[in-house]
Amino acid sequence: MNSTAPISVLIADDHPIFRRGLCEIIAGDASLRLAGEAVDGEQAWRLIQELRPAVAVLDNHMPKQSGLQIGRLVLQQRLPVALMMLTMDPEEALLDKALNLGFLGYLLKESAATDLLHAVHQVAGGHCYVTPVLSGALLQRQRTREQLREKKPGLDKLSPTERQILKLIAEDRTSKEIAHLMDCSHRTVESHRQRISQKLELSGSHSLLRFAFDHKADL
Repeated sequence: MNSTAPISVLIADDHPIFRRGLCEIIAGDASLRLAGEAVDGEQAWRLIQELRPAVAVLDNHMPKQSGLQIGRLVLQQRLPVALMMLTMDPEEALLDKALNLGFLGYLLKESAATDLLHAVHQVAGGHCYVTPVLSGALLQRQRTREQLREKKPGLDKLSPTERQILKLIAEDRTSKEIAHLMDCSHRTVESHRQRISQKLELSGSHSLLRFAFDHKADL
């Protein structure tokens, strides 16, 4: 992409007045381009696939598909779009779910009018933006992850594929389900599971599953 080209942004929210306000904010920034707008999750997912925006701003509580559900689809298909959650919920649990699915942004609706442009530029640049009211939770999450990596340095040795499989295991996905999602064979997934266990120095038939469950928010 040309470095001077505007950043393409998709806005998805089922409330028309609020959505229109966000679209006008995006349109008012010359460095951004409104790629499209969606009224529900189904349309948002279709437009993400068709338009391939650089950034998708997704309301979590939309009809047909939630922002989290769309995030899971983007993760599974490895689409090159930076995701931002738009929500009224300042909940650490929802923040964790969003970050685990690869969302780079988490923006509260109450501050969207003032923070949207900064947040979009942050996530478009590959940086994380979390609404300030939850910044403490983000810092604690980072500390916990650092502590886990000190305890299990093998985490940093995992390949991108192994890391994705570990996250899917944490979602209680079976090897058969993982193979279907990643378009590979059951045997390939089992081989990856063995290598992950070796790198993390885990032994026992259920040790990998327990590790994934216990550290789901920190993977």
